[in-house]
Amino acid sequence: MGKEKREKEQLQERLDKAHGNLRKQKQHESGKLTAWERIMLLLDEGSFIEANVYLEHRCTYFGMEKRKQEGDGVISGIGKIQGRTVCVYAQDFTVFGGSIGKMNAKKIADIQEKALKMQVPIIGLFDSGGARVQEGIQGLSGHGNIFYNNVQSSGIIPQISTIMGNCAGGASYSPALTDFILMVEGISNMFITGPKVVKEAIGQVVSMEELGGTQIHSAISGMADLVTDSEKSCIEMIKKLLSYLPDNYLSPPPLETKFFYKKERQKQIEEIIPLSSRTTFDTKEVIYCLIDEGSCLEIKEKHAPNMITMLARIGGHPIGIIANQSKEKAGCIDIDAADKAASFIRICDSFNLPLLNLVDVSGFYPGKEQEQRGIIRHGAKMLFAYSEATVLKITVVLRKAYGGSYLAMCSKELGADMVYAWPKAEIAVMSAPAAVDVLYADRSPQEKELYMEEYKEQLMTPFEAAHNGYVDEVILPSQTRDKLINILSLYENRKLHPGKIPHKNIPL
Repeated sequence: MGKEKREKEQLQERLDKAHGNLRKQKQHESGKLTAWERIMLLLDEGSFIEANVYLEHRCTYFGMEKRKQEGDGVISGIGKIQGRTVCVYAQDFTVFGGSIGKMNAKKIADIQEKALKMQVPIIGLFDSGGARVQEGIQGLSGHGNIFYNNVQSSGIIPQISTIMGNCAGGASYSPALTDFILMVEGISNMFITGPKVVKEAIGQVVSMEELGGTQIHSAISGMADLVTDSEKSCIEMIKKLLSYLPDNYLSPPPLETKFFYKKERQKQIEEIIPLSSRTTFDTKEVIYCLIDEGSCLEIKEKHAPNMITMLARIGGHPIGIIANQSKEKAGCIDIDAADKAASFIRICDSFNLPLLNLVDVSGFYPGKEQEQRGIIRHGAKMLFAYSEATVLKITVVLRKAYGGSYLAMCSKELGADMVYAWPKAEIAVMSAPAAVDVLYADRSPQEKELYMEEYKEQLMTPFEAAHNGYVDEVILPSQTRDKLINILSLYENRKLHPGKIPHKNIPL
């Protein structure tokens, strides 16, 4: 019994070292959880099966043969989140700064391959200083294997990345190749080149936060999909995000059988749209009147706020919502908004989430800067994404739907399965004043007023579009939720094609 006890104690000591339990004070002092603690919070209790527990690096340069650590700075394995099987890996910053060497990368690549083979979601918890300098090309090679596996899994299984510390150099490219990136206020940073190298290379003095903090990536670069105020809330956010997603591209998203909705919202929706089409409003108020209570999860909320991208549920059905935000740039589509929408469309299409498109758009954002940066090319990404998408697509024209920007918000021609319009919707090439200026440029102001009224009555009514088969039905705002639930329920029986060909979600 004494020998067994000693073996048990020795084994536990090895596990504690591999899991960073003997170094957790250092991590806690920097305001962070350990890699092991993060995994334990994420997964259902007792469900974790760890892989490659005692793996070590094989580097002999710079005295590294004397600095070995079992686990080599990453913990990986299989477990369950709310009963669903997932693969997960977490970088341990207390081991060589979480740097990625050949064996460390092999451990990550192995669990990536296992996730793809099992066809289950994979979650990466990042806390790394980048490539392990002491290993040279071997460290770089390891990065390459991880990137390759990211791409092989793209569009097939959900890939979620969480930045829970530094994510520097080559390490930052792996999250960029996944479907969703989460960051934590105060501890997350993500950048290719750190402050020291920036200063040495170009003489620019900049902080880590200015280079790649949460504010930069949530509002400016658009890299961060979701930002939370703590690691624990971030882990809860991972669970919520996963609740909208299927295991893989051949599975339906999870249906909620219990949901709550305040009936008075169906009346409130009638009062949101202003009488004047020139007056802006908050499109999110419309969305909240349509979706199940508490079901919204907005993606890239601060980036390109003129375009809303949101996961939500309607009648328990998970959906992706794309909507023009009237109160931001009048809902016009600019370069960032087009990229944001196109990326979201492709992710929803990959994972069988129906798309609800709420339209109030007067055009693509005008100006020299947008044209020179390629608004044509970026806007075309939306046209491509909608046209390629095979999921159920429902479009509701709330108010303005002008020109090519209406097509870009998923008209029938781009594959919308159902198109509804509210009674005050205006569907035309352009607004009445702009159209009259084109058609009757030489007429007096009084005459132009008459022509504008004629133009509105003849072409801008939703019934004109309905008469020609471009709108399926003109409905009251209060009818919208019931219509959506009915369609989603009917389409629920539509079987996923067993021969569905996945498409990769190239970073947009």
